[in-house]
Amino acid sequence: MDLSSLQVFLTVARERSFSRAAERLYRTQPAVSIAVRKLEEWVGQPLLVRGTGAGKLTEAGALLVEYAERMLNLRAEARRSLEDLAGLRRGRLALGVNESSIHALLPALARFRMKYQKIEIAIHRVYSRDIPREIMNYRLDLGVASYRPPDEALASVEFLRDDLAFVVHPRHRLARHRSVSIRELGHEDFVAHIVASPYRQQVIQLFAKHRVPLRISVELPTIESIKRFVRMGMGVAIVPRMCVQMEVESRELAEVRVREMRLRRDLFLIFRRDQPLSQGAQAFIKLLHPKEPLRPAESAARTD
Repeated sequence: MDLSSLQVFLTVARERSFSRAAERLYRTQPAVSIAVRKLEEWVGQPLLVRGTGAGKLTEAGALLVEYAERMLNLRAEARRSLEDLAGLRRGRLALGVNESSIHALLPALARFRMKYQKIEIAIHRVYSRDIPREIMNYRLDLGVASYRPPDEALASVEFLRDDLAFVVHPRHRLARHRSVSIRELGHEDFVAHIVASPYRQQVIQLFAKHRVPLRISVELPTIESIKRFVRMGMGVAIVPRMCVQMEVESRELAEVRVREMRLRRDLFLIFRRDQPLSQGAQAFIKLLHPKEPLRPAESAARTD
């Protein structure tokens, strides 16, 4: 088995067609078919269900797809590492973030882009729970999550401390208060993120602890849509402070402190412990990770 055969097979599996795979690989269809057949001989069993063309994988084929992706990603990682030896004059940095974490990275990404203009930056939106797996499978160089993964093969570095913030429309009845009790929120209509998270669960537990009803009237797919709905006066929300900092400063939203709510949200850079980091990843960590973790306002203002 060679990596070129795996590349051919993986393309066939993704395209579900020998002809489309041949077009993508700039090969003839017979050459693609021969490569897959030789790979099946090496495996000792069919990789594609006969009679379906390339439309369906066998159990062995589905298993091989997973390993083929890992091996080809590892090959790409090796190539990028060699390119990095040119002294950060070229290369690629793959970062995995969820929707809220990108707010913390934007200032650092801008500085990194200005300093290392030849390095391509690829930002992948990934659920926090999936970031460790994506790093272990060599799809990401670095990931950002709000927890330390338990896998000993992964290292984590805290780089930012954030909190959850309660925000309302500037003309909301609570906007004139600097702080309120959680008991005053029992009749409010909350706008929440449709994706469950540990912090959402903490908020639910906090309301339950104080025996205050939490009325989630609307669930939306993005934090941007949540902020916009609150600006429209259609409810209130609890979101990461770093995600609403600009709107609060511009008075598009008003933040009101909830006296019983002390929910800190730390962010960590995650990477493999057992493999050397690329030069680009090392430079990004050095750029982002100060001696002491920064709060959002400080991280936005900090320069090299």
